[in-house]
Amino acid sequence: MGAPSWQSLSVAELEREYTPSSMVASLAAELRVYAAASARTQAAHPPIELRYGPGPGELLDLYLPDRPTDRPTGRPAAQVPLLAFVHGGYWQELGKHDAAFPAAPVLARGAAYASIGYPLAPAASLAQIVDAVRRAVAWLHRHAPEHGIDPARIQLAGSSAGAHLAAEVLLHGRVPLRALTLLSGVYDLRPLVPTTVNHALGLTAEQAWELSPIRRVRQAGPPVLVAWGEIETAQFVAQSRAFAAALAAAGTPVQTWELAGLNHFDNVFALTDPATPVGAATLSVLEEIPR
Repeated sequence: MGAPSWQSLSVAELEREYTPSSMVASLAAELRVYAAASARTQAAHPPIELRYGPGPGELLDLYLPDRPTDRPTGRPAAQVPLLAFVHGGYWQELGKHDAAFPAAPVLARGAAYASIGYPLAPAASLAQIVDAVRRAVAWLHRHAPEHGIDPARIQLAGSSAGAHLAAEVLLHGRVPLRALTLLSGVYDLRPLVPTTVNHALGLTAEQAWELSPIRRVRQAGPPVLVAWGEIETAQFVAQSRAFAAALAAAGTPVQTWELAGLNHFDNVFALTDPATPVGAATLSVLEEIPR
């Protein structure tokens, strides 16, 4: 039996369902793990900080692999694929520096990794945040060759609010993507309107629906991997299942997983972990050569 529709829930029930920290012992502890793992990665693999736009927070960190160079030119001998990641935090917390930790397995496979930063609410509206992330991915595509990256092999991933933003990039349709990996996203924003999440966003019901990816799935796109943790609220699981179903109905190749033993926060560690199904699938895309 699936989760009840969000319309049937009280405000108190919506508040609980859309508070993923209600399923873990300590949100602060989960975020400390992000920070510590990212600090270790940044120390071992210092990134290049690049500005993709003029606004506050419009920066990204690019992690490039060691690779052989062409002796006459000193440039990389071949272009490499890229995994670009959009962090979560309900569009109002965290930053690119908190999302370095998926990089190491990507670099070990000779691919590049980018952690995309963006302006946060309430200083920025959600529409402005969506626009910033779209421009970040477009910037990566446009400038990829300058950094030895193959613009035809850009894979986009996101977690939680970052999955929403990655889906918005996909449905905008302006940048060709090799594939997407979406972890525990929110694809219909209307249930958030009466909750405290919306205090920083200030969305009306109409604006929430306008910025909901699920309303704009109309045609087939690149392959999408959709996953969520076993330890999630019923509504977060329902959001992922519904978006995956909408994509599949439009003809998009979709794979879905429920990640055993993982919650809304630690499931992001599965993103590039080859021992997990979603990690193995994500990394395998980086090894594919487009025809």
